[in-house]
Amino acid sequence: MKTEHQVKGPLAGMKVIDLTTVVMGPYASQTLAEYGAEVIKIEAPGGDSTRQIGPELEVGMASLFLAVNRNKRSVVLDLKTDEGRAALLALVKDADVFMHNMRPEKLRALDLGASRLRQLNPRLVFAELTGFSSSGPYAGLPAYDDVIQGLSGLAAMMERQIGEPRYMPTTLADKVGSMVAAGAIMAALVRRATSGEGATVEIPMFEAVVSFGLVEHAQGALFDPPVSAVGYRRAFASHRKPFVTADGHICVMPYSDAHWSSILKAFNDCEAGQDPRYSSLSDRTKNIDSLYERLAGHLRGCTSVEALALCRRLDIPSAPMNRLDDLMFDPHLVAVGHFVRIEDERMGTLVFPANPVTFDGWKSTPSVPPRLGADTESVLSSARAGEIL
Repeated sequence: MKTEHQVKGPLAGMKVIDLTTVVMGPYASQTLAEYGAEVIKIEAPGGDSTRQIGPELEVGMASLFLAVNRNKRSVVLDLKTDEGRAALLALVKDADVFMHNMRPEKLRALDLGASRLRQLNPRLVFAELTGFSSSGPYAGLPAYDDVIQGLSGLAAMMERQIGEPRYMPTTLADKVGSMVAAGAIMAALVRRATSGEGATVEIPMFEAVVSFGLVEHAQGALFDPPVSAVGYRRAFASHRKPFVTADGHICVMPYSDAHWSSILKAFNDCEAGQDPRYSSLSDRTKNIDSLYERLAGHLRGCTSVEALALCRRLDIPSAPMNRLDDLMFDPHLVAVGHFVRIEDERMGTLVFPANPVTFDGWKSTPSVPPRLGADTESVLSSARAGEIL
């Protein structure tokens, strides 16, 4: 029986065979599942390692696994055996997407490369989620989030701002790679709709994160020869951080000439308002740290409520600073129903963030991720019978 996602979602009718593990691949395939695809997660007998990472109320259903494997089915196959590989090939025959994040030598050892699977199914989109492009000297090296954050320059960005190299406190590289992968897979499906042909799509995390980081930071290096150093000055300003108020913190970002003029006038700061260092966007960018420091001094004398009221009266982008514990109670997120509560017969009440995207008013609803191997029998029996799942 098809779920609501498989009937109403924009990827309804798509079948995805997902051999990915940890975060980058599963988060990408979860996006496809939330958009309506039927995602069959292939797991080794021991299951995805994230089943053991984070708090759990049931063995094998830890929080990190729950976060990136919703709306999927789980099939356990031992791909080191002939029987396991044969079962996988049976599933691939009528699949739309096959995705994996295995290292090349492991995939070759299993004889499950793109040429074989696309010969079996010419319409297949074969997606390889890798650490590094296969054409470079880093090809095949192991890649995890910390490694990519360091190699891509993200950790050094933190050094420029706070004086010490640090990893950003989120698995940013994995999640950037996930979003690039989901978009690339959907693009390949769109091309197939007109050409009828499948594709082999390689999504390297390193290159994806480098491109992501350089959007604003390439600066003068976009020209050859470079006309200035890399690095967007505003982003590295030491005072670019939530502003301290008399009773907390708020986030304020004056940007335009009108924003800065109005807020400096509101604080009777005629000196800054007439300072040529701050007269244009280009000048402010060069001198932004001192301007932020000046604004910080003004806001420190206001309560958060007073400062936010002023900013909203002046139409200056601003908001309270939420802490992680605040998010589930944020009035906007509550009003739009962003957090969905689901009752599970074993674990009780689970709270998941919904996919934020709507399609003609339809929005994906998260479902409890599958127990290890919960769908093995039904999926394989359907494949043997030649049924389209």
